[in-house]
Amino acid sequence: MADFSLDPEFEEQLDWIRGFVRAEVEPLDLAFEGEETVYNKSGRLYSDVIRPLQQVVKDKGLWSCHLTPEFGGQGYGQVRLAYMNEILGRSQFAPTVFGNQAPDSGNAEILAHYGTAEQKERYLQPLLDGYISSCYSMTEPQGGADPGVFTTRAVLDGDEWVIDGEKWYSSSLRFAAFVIVMAVTDPDVSIYKGMSMFLVPADSVGLEVIRNVGTGGEPEGHGGHAYVRYNAVRVPKDNLLGGEGQAFEVAQTRLGGGRLHHAMRTVGAVGRCLDMLCERALSRTTQGELLARKQLTQEKIADSWIELTQFRLQVLHAAWRVDQVGGHAARKEIAGVKVATPKVYREAVLRTMQLHGALGVSNEMPFSKMLMASVTMGIADGPTEVHKGTLAREVLKSYRPADGNWPSEHIPDRRAAAREEFAELLEIVAAEH
Repeated sequence: MADFSLDPEFEEQLDWIRGFVRAEVEPLDLAFEGEETVYNKSGRLYSDVIRPLQQVVKDKGLWSCHLTPEFGGQGYGQVRLAYMNEILGRSQFAPTVFGNQAPDSGNAEILAHYGTAEQKERYLQPLLDGYISSCYSMTEPQGGADPGVFTTRAVLDGDEWVIDGEKWYSSSLRFAAFVIVMAVTDPDVSIYKGMSMFLVPADSVGLEVIRNVGTGGEPEGHGGHAYVRYNAVRVPKDNLLGGEGQAFEVAQTRLGGGRLHHAMRTVGAVGRCLDMLCERALSRTTQGELLARKQLTQEKIADSWIELTQFRLQVLHAAWRVDQVGGHAARKEIAGVKVATPKVYREAVLRTMQLHGALGVSNEMPFSKMLMASVTMGIADGPTEVHKGTLAREVLKSYRPADGNWPSEHIPDRRAAAREEFAELLEIVAAEH
């Protein structure tokens, strides 16, 4: 049986996290908006405010809890992380304050597994300490997240790899100290054997940011998602992460956990929507009575609570499965959570936005940004359609085709078999009537 229970000591830690985030971290979301402030770790905001908050978290033993103690974390299992990230998901700055913001958390895991001692000293430790940011550069303008059409190449030239090509939506590159980039190293084999992963210092000669792209609502030319060109960028031979042709294996080090952590934080965001929905219902009077007394409002509240509860349990179950069998064996559960995340988030935002009327669509409430975030969740770390395919294939593994021409639930065949099994008794029952 799945077990999501927590010990009293960790319950107390969650209470502390909840109060700390509400009192000390959420105000940062209001005072300092935008991705720039989250990933620009060289500014006064970090030195004066965020690093002191990070130190408080470290002193409480809650820093980078997804990492093992070897790398300064607590080695928490996914169930504990789920409960923790549900709280952190209510604030843009909270993951940074607690040392588990994307993409740095996943990139740290890659370096921890595949980096050299020198790379760990130069990049991993400052990343873990919260002094630098990083970037994951995978998707391409002509094919999005489909590696089958990637054209960025890496060719070995003596003791150096030479990287050429373009990458799209390389988030936080403008603030990154290094980039982890996926490139084709052997175009004559399958993509699962011909792709490799590389560590590229962000100040490398030939690394050109064509433009920075924002999300909807941000002014053109602003934003932290780089369209980047690699113009014969040279990196040492040792900057190959994992073996040649092992990009997919390396990627799974970060993607499985990352997808699940996105879902965990989304639980918190959806819970925030429910809070705002219920508050509005009890605060607004129209046509002579509270919105809370309107049946359609009650339907919105009921649907939001049901979907949040179902989603929360789905995320906890996926987390429990990962703890029990590992991320690869829990691919079905992770894919299912990934598919559910944008849908549940979007519906929660739309209901809450609608109940707030004109205020809901204004820039004086957070719903427009939340709506864009919900759509982003359907694209980040692989589009929803891909994960539906993965989920379907995993589910189908536990089934087999029907024997013969008719489905296994074909009533005439089942009835004939049942009558044959109970033939003697059927004769007795018929005689009794």
